[in-house]
Amino acid sequence: MSKLVTIYGGSGFVGRYIARRLAKAGWRIRVAVRRPNEAMFVKPYGVVGQVEPVFCNIRDDDSVRSVMHGADAVINCVGILAPDGKNGFDAVQAEGATRIARLAADEGVGRLVQISAIGADADSESDYARTKALGEQGVQEHFPGAVILRPSIVFGQEDEFFNRFASMARFGPVLPIVGADTRFQPVYVDDVAQAAAAAAEGSVAAGIFELGGPEVKTFRALMQQMLGVIRRRRLIIGIPFWAARLMATAFDAASAISLGLIKGPVTRDQVRNLARDNVVADGAKSFADLGIEPTALSAVLPDYLWRFRPAGQYEAIKESAAKLRG
Repeated sequence: MSKLVTIYGGSGFVGRYIARRLAKAGWRIRVAVRRPNEAMFVKPYGVVGQVEPVFCNIRDDDSVRSVMHGADAVINCVGILAPDGKNGFDAVQAEGATRIARLAADEGVGRLVQISAIGADADSESDYARTKALGEQGVQEHFPGAVILRPSIVFGQEDEFFNRFASMARFGPVLPIVGADTRFQPVYVDDVAQAAAAAAEGSVAAGIFELGGPEVKTFRALMQQMLGVIRRRRLIIGIPFWAARLMATAFDAASAISLGLIKGPVTRDQVRNLARDNVVADGAKSFADLGIEPTALSAVLPDYLWRFRPAGQYEAIKESAAKLRG
């Protein structure tokens, strides 16, 4: 019988790529999510019945255990960028990750993979970074043989980074950003999925791996590259951190007063994160230790950002016609 893996958050951006890779490798897959009806798109990743969305509340022991029972491997991809009601940073990223590891050990699961993030730090002022680190600690305490993957900013067709700023660039002559000089090491989503799949297969030693792409660039430089891909000229304005903190405070207050109905473009916690470089640390285990060659931005961005060009898919035809007229 083929092996079984439970992927918590398996319909999310990173999780769906992991599910697709493992399905191709012949695994049976449970995609554990809060809303299974919205995750039906994962079923065609495999043959009939191979990939199944199942309900799971990561805050509840019985719910987490029920979808894990009988699994050969467990992968936790659950993470949030901002709190949402009861799904706060501590509940999801610290307590949720720890719960999965504890129950995986109880159930005798063979392998555990935790998707964390570069910058995870228990002493960080950022709740996101702090709870990522607490989740890692819980995983290592209960499941010492776990593989923990810390990606930098993840890019790919469904990302919330380049897609967001490319969409913003369609309107107005200015593109404002917070942390223009902060350095990032963007990593392709399928490279992260390849690392996670290898860990689930048992070909990766236990420990923490920091995953970054082949290029380190400032936020400003990344936006300049993105603008080049979508053929738009915009003035990139770096918002000072003091101003960003004031703006984020106002946005957070509006969100609290409206019970989450109003969501600002940036939160105070995200501003704290943007103040720190997001790159692979010196001496950290990385893609090189996994035998994976990371994919460059230039090889992927044009494949999905073309729709933000002034003429969309016809932009290249317009450029060729303009050259002919010249």
